Amino acid sequence: MNKDSSSDRTSTFTEFRQRMNDRILAEPNQVVRRFFALDTQAYQPGALDVKTKELLGLVASMVLRCDDCISYHVAQCRDAGVNRDEMFEAFSVGLVVVGSIVIPHLRRAVDFLDRLEQDAAVAPAAHDHG
Repeated sequence: MNKDSSSDRTSTFTEFRQRMNDRILAEPNQVVRRFFALDTQAYQPGALDVKTKELLGLVASMVLRCDDCISYHVAQCRDAGVNRDEMFEAFSVGLVVVGSIVIPHLRRAVDFLDRLEQDAAVAPAAHDHG
């Protein structure tokens, strides 16, 4: 897979998720809005830090075998500072809890992680305004 294709797949996932979240939240349904708010609040720092909560979300997503959820939590884990070794320990927990049925999801999770890392490697450096 070339870097452009990798970047396109990552951005397509992110853009679709954001576009559809915006679309869903534009509806006047308070139950849906409250659930989205609850989900956001659950991942805020508290007794557990964000990094730990995202790792828990990743394992839960693997156990539930939700590819979109796995991709989302892989990205959130990276943003929270989870390194590749920590990610693979979380993958291992999900694999042990569920068994071999999670292997296809593990493959897609590692593929998504690889694409995120490739995108980060080719991303331009942030401009310092200081």
